Amino acid sequence: MAAPLRIVFAGTPEFAAAALAALLDSPHEVCAVYTQPDRPAGRGRRLVASPVKRLAEEHGLAVCQPPSLKDPAAQEELAAWRPDVMVVAAYGLILPPAVLDIPRLGCLNIHASLLPRWRGAAPIQRAILAGDTETGVTIMQMDAGLDTGAMLHKVSCPIGPADTAGGLHDRLAELGARALLETLDAVAAGTVEGEPQDEALATYAAKLDKAEAELEWDQDAEALARQVRAFNPWPVAQTRLGEQVVRIWTAHVAPGPAESGEQPEAEPGTVLQAGHEGIVVACGKGRLRLERLQLPGSKPMDAKALANGRPELLRPGVQLGVQPEP
Repeated sequence: MAAPLRIVFAGTPEFAAAALAALLDSPHEVCAVYTQPDRPAGRGRRLVASPVKRLAEEHGLAVCQPPSLKDPAAQEELAAWRPDVMVVAAYGLILPPAVLDIPRLGCLNIHASLLPRWRGAAPIQRAILAGDTETGVTIMQMDAGLDTGAMLHKVSCPIGPADTAGGLHDRLAELGARALLETLDAVAAGTVEGEPQDEALATYAAKLDKAEAELEWDQDAEALARQVRAFNPWPVAQTRLGEQVVRIWTAHVAPGPAESGEQPEAEPGTVLQAGHEGIVVACGKGRLRLERLQLPGSKPMDAKALANGRPELLRPGVQLGVQPEP
């Protein structure tokens, strides 16, 4: 086996922590960990360390939290670690060209898609929204572009009809950690070869916006079901019920009359059925069954609990998604 590599790791959320954990169990040496500065969170707005920082401190690793890597002083500190490779996973800071040139063997990024499809900040959610049946992880040699570097290793993963962004995230985090170790072994042995990305196939995964969580009931039920899955666990799909906002955690297309070429059976957003199995809502095409919901000030609950506790709220004929009049 080739000599272990000296690695600086840069990452922030749970996705990155999975890769760091794998590195810590490998022969490679993690000499320092870079992560975003602690952020205020919770009702008390207390500063909270990132998952990567917590894991690094548990293992006694040096932790660096510069607000930017554009500062020459931060770049000098990074260079002082003398890394062979810098591994980046959902770090959240831009790496300027001066930083990309510091590691002897460059900077590697773990990206949660099959590049060049879904470059950018939200590849998992965008893949679900688009109805993709496959995604995966790409280990990429970083360059100055946005997820445009040469691909070193790709591993695919199916997207099932019930997969949420949260569940897919966890699978891809594990997949990415294994793919990283395989790539690093090849890098250390000098056997890795980069494959240029085909720009003609590139798509962009824009950062999620909370405004996207609002369900538009004149859409196809299939598209709305994907929206619910893509926005679980954040920002969570929602709809209006009078002056209240109801969050929808789980929903599936419900069987019903064929809609192709016909007028909708009811105004989109109309509750058609409400019972223990769910709340069935008319869509622009097809029906959507809401199965797990959350009322304001309450915890998420399944349809049976809602039907038993608040049957008057979502009875047949109620209209969802209507903006209340001022």
